Amino acid sequence: MSSSKRFEDKSKAALSRRALVGVAGAGAATLVAGRAFAQQPPAAAPAGPATPPSTITTPPRDFGPNGQPNVYFTDPDVLTVDPSFDALKQPNAPIQRLWTGALWAEGPAWNAQGRYLVWSDIPNNRQLRWLEDNGRVSVFRSPSNNSNGNTFDFQGRQLSCEHLTRRVVRYELDGSVKVMAEAFEGKKLNSPNDVVPHPDGSYWFTDPPYGGQLYEGAPDAAGGPSNPDGKINPTLGQPAGIGTAKRELPTNCYRIDPSGRLDLVVTEDQVPDPNGLCFSPDYKTLYVVSTGKGPGDKGPGGKGEIYSFTVGTDNKLSNKKLFSDCMVDNIKCGPDGVRCDVFGNVWASSNAGRNVGYSGVTVWNPAGKLIGRIRLPEVCGNICFGGPKRNRLFMAGSQSLYAVYTAVQGAAPG
Repeated sequence: MSSSKRFEDKSKAALSRRALVGVAGAGAATLVAGRAFAQQPPAAAPAGPATPPSTITTPPRDFGPNGQPNVYFTDPDVLTVDPSFDALKQPNAPIQRLWTGALWAEGPAWNAQGRYLVWSDIPNNRQLRWLEDNGRVSVFRSPSNNSNGNTFDFQGRQLSCEHLTRRVVRYELDGSVKVMAEAFEGKKLNSPNDVVPHPDGSYWFTDPPYGGQLYEGAPDAAGGPSNPDGKINPTLGQPAGIGTAKRELPTNCYRIDPSGRLDLVVTEDQVPDPNGLCFSPDYKTLYVVSTGKGPGDKGPGGKGEIYSFTVGTDNKLSNKKLFSDCMVDNIKCGPDGVRCDVFGNVWASSNAGRNVGYSGVTVWNPAGKLIGRIRLPEVCGNICFGGPKRNRLFMAGSQSLYAVYTAVQGAAPG
């Protein structure tokens, strides 16, 4: 099998988890092909392992650590859409691929005290750790219960959303693990996806159904929404007790009160298939991403949009607004993970499928206007700000970890 064929097969596998990828359609692909920065293959394929396509025409781009220098004052794949973005870009800072080898990378989170990044490789059932001092990557937790989103709270404790066990857990400072949420009103959660801390000690998380598939968790028991005919055996290869649950809840968002109480804050009717979420710097606005239809969904599912809510003093949400439909040049840049910087700009991962040049990160000002983009050669599942100064953007691509320094800091820990 040729190297290009192997890469194509890998790309198809990495993209299969998001039904949203297909939204752009053939017309969108035609549009991209007609643009100056569309992918142009080199005249001769290089020897050795296949590499992802460049996102720019000239020069061909190698994002890896052994790639040729590529920055001519500003990285050519960090794009200014509105002049206000120039103040957020860091001159002379290249996009770097720090590591590759995942099946689906997700949930990057920065540990400030340890100066390391942790992220999930969901299908491989492990968490990985990148050390800031020497760039070493090692397996951090295995098994991870197919963890997805991770974060660190204001006390430095790691929280993880586990697909396999359908719960949110917190790793205590003494090394023990505490289950923070696993059921609502007596019904098992679907597959918690992303979680963020609040200064009041609460945690807010989304609960879509993406873990209800073989690749990233465990399907429902026979008769459940993601296994209606019971032909799939969800217990194969799993620990005892896994594969016996059935989806019981809509795709909602919840708040874990410091007392341990679990409150419903966003319903499926408001934001179907909620995925990434984050607070504004003043914690008065909550952004929630609505992604594509998940396994077992009966309705149409999300449309790849970002919504905003006003957060009241009683933690009640109001004033729902469509913040962005994430359409760029008529290309659907499907969002997943989101983070705010200290000025309130919203940085969102972008999954544009095979529309090369549109996957990566989109950046929106607080009014919902697109001001900048970061192009990656892979779809991007999630992002976070980190580094000792919290001015480095880490990006979990489908199979790789990328980073670029910025001229701004992230608004929240983890």
